[in-house]
Amino acid sequence: MDFRTDLAVEQREMTAKHSDNVAVRQYARQNANVTEIEILNDEGAQELGKPKGKYITMEIPAFSHDSELLDGRLTAMTESIRTLLPDEDGPVLVAGLGNEDVTPDALGPRTAHGIFATRHIDRALASELGFGELRDVCAITFGVLGQTGMETAETIRGIVNTIHPAAVITVDALAARSLQRLGKTVQLTDTGITPGSGVGNSRARLDKETLGVPVIAIGVPTVVDAVTLVRDFTSEHKMAKEKEDEAKAMMVCPREIDVTIRRAARFLALSLNCALQPSISPDILLTIV
Repeated sequence: MDFRTDLAVEQREMTAKHSDNVAVRQYARQNANVTEIEILNDEGAQELGKPKGKYITMEIPAFSHDSELLDGRLTAMTESIRTLLPDEDGPVLVAGLGNEDVTPDALGPRTAHGIFATRHIDRALASELGFGELRDVCAITFGVLGQTGMETAETIRGIVNTIHPAAVITVDALAARSLQRLGKTVQLTDTGITPGSGVGNSRARLDKETLGVPVIAIGVPTVVDAVTLVRDFTSEHKMAKEKEDEAKAMMVCPREIDVTIRRAARFLALSLNCALQPSISPDILLTIV
């Protein structure tokens, strides 16, 4: 059976072998268990089916069961984002990908709504407000191709060519192979993203090659392929082709998905705000947006 997943850590688990082409480091940071995977060359990219680059997977308590924001997870997430940001201190564009009208796919837009946009705030106003030095940040949501008639990559490329950001950060819902990772895992990568790839609806890729600037992709798995459910909950490891095709057309989400999306979006937005505006405390950022 062919399992869909956007998570590099799951791709590695499925290969289940040591490779000199892939570096792996695991450690605990605050309240999160972190796995860093770096695909070092083209051979490693072929082995894992992922582009070369760095993938950080943080496994944390389920968003549906814990609404706490100001704890070690925030620190761990903020530090991980900063490690992926380029050294250039220029504007950053945060793009929320997905369809806000479909709850499991609403993570990106809802995260973007919580971003502290600062590009329009000049230094005099920032000083008057007591913010000190602010990094220029823009945030945008797009909808999906069926709503707008435009590829997300086309829209982002136009914005990049206008504001010339130092980096683009995309936020999107992901697909996982394991039920145990839904709503309790965050993946960060400096390789960009192919929106919709985890649910078999791939759109134009967003990365440094297509946009001309570094692209950091952040996501939380919110859905799992129905084929995985059959494998995990029954003894039917081999399915008739008709049943397998039907199962592959279905993606399943937890019943508490609305709570998961709301809390995950708030957590990601605060983490991004803290990473992009290090001079402002998390408590103050919570009150701004």
